Amino acid sequence: MGVPRVIFRVCENLNCPKFQYGDSFTVSGVAVMMRTNGDSSFVSSAAVHANQPRENCEILYGDFVKIIIKYERADQIPDCLISCTGCTGSLRLEHIRNRKNAPEQEALLQSNKELAALLEELSRFPFFQIISPESLAELLRNAELEVFKKDDIIIRQGEPGTKLYIVAEGKVSILNDTGISISTLEQGEIFGEMSLICDENIGATVQAAADCKILSVHHRHFQLVLDRYPAMQRYFTKLMAQRLSRSNKIRFDDYASGMIGRLEEIPPEALFQTLHTNAKTGILTVTEVSKGTARFSIRQGALIKASYAGQKGKEAFFLILREKKGRFKFNPGLPKEDFDVPEIGYFMKLLMEGLQQLDEDRSARKRPPGSGEGDGNPPLVSP
Repeated sequence: MGVPRVIFRVCENLNCPKFQYGDSFTVSGVAVMMRTNGDSSFVSSAAVHANQPRENCEILYGDFVKIIIKYERADQIPDCLISCTGCTGSLRLEHIRNRKNAPEQEALLQSNKELAALLEELSRFPFFQIISPESLAELLRNAELEVFKKDDIIIRQGEPGTKLYIVAEGKVSILNDTGISISTLEQGEIFGEMSLICDENIGATVQAAADCKILSVHHRHFQLVLDRYPAMQRYFTKLMAQRLSRSNKIRFDDYASGMIGRLEEIPPEALFQTLHTNAKTGILTVTEVSKGTARFSIRQGALIKASYAGQKGKEAFFLILREKKGRFKFNPGLPKEDFDVPEIGYFMKLLMEGLQQLDEDRSARKRPPGSGEGDGNPPLVSP
């Protein structure tokens, strides 16, 4: 008869520094108390073998030996879940006799070879390390694999949240209010969860930064799995806390920059001159003005792009100088493609030209009708 042995597999990883979700261990041997002539001695042949190349862990191996001692033989250990006693992190491991994967997961992967290949890659990422095969199968049973081309919008700020998204291949960009990328998510990372958990509209636009494949899970299926598995709840609670902290820092930086206000408080010419003098780089958005929304790209204080009221370049800049009311916001940072865009013109010259046009317009409005200048008629001459 062979040495009694069983397999334990990691089904939940709580920041373990050495092992990953899916790692397995062969636990074998016996541990018995021997009594001879009133004396007792303890005999053990317990052995633990890691089935993948990892650094050994005395804490985990000691926990395996303890469970053999408890049941005396490895093959007497019942179907169960155990937790390691932990160091800086911990693990939960399952022993389910004669079963490598949940039948639902096995069937799912057999029927979808593309999904099976993706999960093989994704298994090393945190989200896939904290859920068991059963919960993963339940989550993926109703998942959809979506393909996006570079620059496609995946979700848009302000829309209702309907799905959880997992980056299976490629990468995506999180955009701020002005369309500038403020962070990038890559393979194995998740987005869209905050709107589902908080039952709010989507907080930021997400755009494909390269051709990518995205696993999406509808809200109702995600909620069912979340309610059933506490490990997932803990994971998303931690993820939300991290993202809220990051979001609050970005919001604080925006307010600290002081570049939010109204044109009634600082006129356009003074606003642009402030950005120029301080060599700011970023995008100025002006809303609530008479002809829609205006947008200006500024690099080191120089104007490189301008659009307003259907006009581009310096004409758009001259038009915004006429506005007296509106709301503005300056967001630091430019997209990479704008790093080498030429300036529209020397800033101070543009500003002086714009202000000169503004003065001419004011003078024309003050002239009495029929004075001749500016109305296409010859000036009146006294007899």
